[in-house]
Amino acid sequence: MPEEKTISTETIYQGKIISVRKDQVEFPDGRSGAREVVDLASAVAVVAVTDKQEVLLVKQYRYPTGRELLEIPAGKVEPGENPLDCAKRELEEETGYRAVYWRQIGAFFTSPGFCTEKIYLYFAGGLTPHNPKLDPDECIEVHLVPLRDAFQMVKNGDIHDAKTIIGLLTAEKMVNK
Repeated sequence: MPEEKTISTETIYQGKIISVRKDQVEFPDGRSGAREVVDLASAVAVVAVTDKQEVLLVKQYRYPTGRELLEIPAGKVEPGENPLDCAKRELEEETGYRAVYWRQIGAFFTSPGFCTEKIYLYFAGGLTPHNPKLDPDECIEVHLVPLRDAFQMVKNGDIHDAKTIIGLLTAEKMVNK
């Protein structure tokens, strides 16, 4: 399929974690139009499972939603950092756990109609507890949830975070082979 050609770009907003730009584009048929794009760094999300078949979930207040959400550990990839190293860092920072076994199980764009964010999804096993290293603005509760219960929570609509739903459903296919 033919691509759209960027004619010009204007940065509308530059923030700490996002920037917003308005691009003028030329469509394959020669017409022109505008595209609004939220530039957001790549991220990672980790389905971390204990030897007792429990998944690590974190509960935290998410200001844009006005509520606490139960999620798999996740975070932004820093400039120059590879996604696997980021996944290892985020797992330990948010939960205090380290993993021996790592496997990338997918990657997806969160909202490709307007946002550049791509999330790399990992499965982690062989967990050992250490000390969490939360960022100053993070207030997180760590929960160990039996895998089967977590899968059911997704199916019941009790989990509302997209990366967590995708991660748990992907992990369910792995463990039920």
